[in-house]
Amino acid sequence: QVQLVQSGGGSVQAGGSLTLSCAGSGRTFSRYAMGWFRQAPGKEREFVAAINWSGSRTYYADSVKGRFTLSRDIAKNTIYLQMNSLKPEDTAVYYCAGRDNLVFTIDRNDYDYWGQGTQVTVSS
Repeated sequence: QVQLVQSGGGSVQAGGSLTLSCAGSGRTFSRYAMGWFRQAPGKEREFVAAINWSGSRTYYADSVKGRFTLSRDIAKNTIYLQMNSLKPEDTAVYYCAGRDNLVFTIDRNDYDYWGQGTQVTVSS
């Protein structure tokens, strides 16, 4: 069993930065592909970014490419989403997700474990 605990988030003005963290427990966590998704009010949960088990490959949604950076610290069982140049349209609840597979996907239905969610609010 894997548990994901998120931290970070909050409120920031447009153009600002925030970092989200997601710490995993369980001895097999290091072999999980991980992803970040977000859900704005009235909208479906959408893909943001993903990283493979080793951290050697990442993939980003077009809407965040060049602004967000996903990284992984295997020793700490933690992934980080650095969010720069934030826009009001980035406002959402952000969820980290773990997949019992070495390779990530962008489909939320492929992920087995989810963090508790954290609010990110960007004001104009």
